[in-house]
This record gives sequence, C-alpha cells and structure tokens, in this order.
Amino acid sequence: MRKLLNASSWLFAVCAVFAMQTAFAADATPAWHADLTEVRQMAGMIPGPRPLRVNVIKVAESRRTKNFAVKGLPAEPSVQARTAYQIVYADGTVMVDTGMDLDTHRFFGRGVEEPYFPEAQARVEKALQKAKAIIVTHEHGDHVGGLIRSGHFAELAPKAVLTRAQLDTLLNAPQIPELKPTTDVTSRLQIIDYNRYMAFAPGTVLIKAPGHTPGSQMVYVTLQSGKELLLAGDVAWHMDAVRLNRPKDAPWIKEPAELMTAELDWLNGLSRSENNLSIVISHDEEQRRAYIEQGVLGDGFE
Repeated sequence: MRKLLNASSWLFAVCAVFAMQTAFAADATPAWHADLTEVRQMAGMIPGPRPLRVNVIKVAESRRTKNFAVKGLPAEPSVQARTAYQIVYADGTVMVDTGMDLDTHRFFGRGVEEPYFPEAQARVEKALQKAKAIIVTHEHGDHVGGLIRSGHFAELAPKAVLTRAQLDTLLNAPQIPELKPTTDVTSRLQIIDYNRYMAFAPGTVLIKAPGHTPGSQMVYVTLQSGKELLLAGDVAWHMDAVRLNRPKDAPWIKEPAELMTAELDWLNGLSRSENNLSIVISHDEEQRRAYIEQGVLGDGFE
C-alpha cells in the first residue's frame, strides 16, 4: 500500500494504458459491461501483499418493506443496514464508504426516527483517521457524509479519493444541500478519473458502474487467502435483487434502466458462476449477518 501512495504517477500511467486496451471492447456493448477476468488481471498490477480481510460496521438502519428493494416481492418488513467497510492490509487500511452523521441519517428517515448507532460511527471516524486511503462506492449521504461533514475533514481530505463524477454530483446535484462541498473542501480532495477499471492498491480494483448515481463504482478485493469480494454498493439494495435479477421499485429512486439492467445481469451471472466470489450488498442486513457468521466479513473495525 505504501507503494501505491508514493507512486501515484506510475499507477495512473498503468491504468491509462489498460483503459485504452479495454476501450475497444466497451464500444461493442450498448450500455455497461465488465469482465471479471480483466478485473482479476488489474488486481495484480500493483505489486505488494494483498489484503488480509475486509471488515464491516453498521452505523444505522432504515426500515423499508422489501418490495421497495426488490420489484415484485411482498411488502414485508425489511431492515436496510447503513454500512462502511475496511480493507485490511498488513501495513494499513483502505476505507470504503464513510458512514454519516445523525443529521444526514435523519434525512433518510423522511420524518420517521430510525435506529442510529453513534458509537459505531465514532469507530468509523477513528478508522477514517487511521486509514491510508478513503474511497466511496457513490456520492449519497450515507456513503460519503462521514467524510464531507466530518469535523476532521482537513485531516482526511489528503487521503480521500473521489472520482470526477462523484465530485460533479456533489457540486451540482447533491442528495441534500449539506453535502455540497465548498471550494475549499473541493481543493483538498484527491480527484481521479478512469475509463472502466482502475487498480487502486494491491488486490483492490475500482470498477466504474454509473447508474444508481453518476459516480457509482464497485470495489473488487482479492485476499491473500485467495478469497474474492465484490463491494457492489447500491447497484442492488438486497441480494435477492441479484439472485432474482430484479430492479428496485422505490418511487423516489430514478435510475437509468439500461445501465441498471446491465449491472444486475452481470452480478446475477457472477452469483451463479463464481463460487469463490462473495458479492457484498451495502444495505442487505440479512447478508451482513450471514457473512459475519461465515467469516466472509469481519465484524467491526480494527
């Protein structure tokens, strides 16, 4: 990881070459496409030991019926977890998503008081301070709010990496006005852009996946054990959406159907063909509990 942070110019040059190689394949697809073989190749492009594990923490919950998350399912009670992730290397960590403060959490409740765990968010804040790098799956408040609205922002900004699309959304169409960064905030962030994939650290690859938001991306992680994880962000809100290949049905969500169909198709195919790969859905509380029990994810941060 130290090589990543001290050799960014080399990294961007490598990614640029690979982007040119993959751009030709992208031309043949109408909406969105990713190739796991190419992603696995990218995971080996930055030298160094791969991660040891991935940890998860839940900072809040939203109470939504399941039919909002998966079209056609019954309107039965369902818990949406609000989560953040910690990729653990031998010499440091990379944070994926940043939790959120209580005011941002209340926005998602739409007037209904929902569970919020301040002690968990405090652990996220400490983990952000200790991390070597911070990335977000997308620019919604429950994923980026713990960075943008942090009292330690000046300390976090030099290692916080946002994509150009994520920043553009925050500046021009933030989910809530409080997420819009000032000029001073913007100038401190590390802004990147890439075509389809980007090797970010040994064993860790960013996959551009616009749809849920313009700046959405997935994060592929391959561990030293050989196990693979795909942090899919909010492409789906529940793993049943991936298994059944069905979109969300929440009226407040406006997503480009063609992009979301392509991304769900890809995840559905992976779920059926890649036994070594664990697809991680950010808001699936049932999956979070199961993955902790199975040892796929570590429970809490270190």
